[in-house]
Amino acid sequence: MAHKSEISWRRVTDEGEKIHVYARHVGREWEFFQRHGRRYDQWQPVEEPPLEDWLELLDAIRRLITRRRHPPDEEQRVQQMIRSRFPEWRE
Repeated sequence: MAHKSEISWRRVTDEGEKIHVYARHVGREWEFFQRHGRRYDQWQPVEEPPLEDWLELLDAIRRLITRRRHPPDEEQRVQQMIRSRFPEWRE
């Protein structure tokens, strides 16, 4: 998983279950994967990531831009992706 274009984080569901999530940058798209708490579980692709995961990705990209690990225009691309999937979202 240590690829440069991968960003990962953890979150807890409403039921209290821990989920590991990572997003992989492929071309101009982001692919999301998750596994449920166990270290050796298989990563499962997420077809429709929730808004919470998109916002976590956006936050991580903003931090990586300041470290020059992502181009500055990537922030705008991700914001456009969020708006296209979640029209009600406003920053």
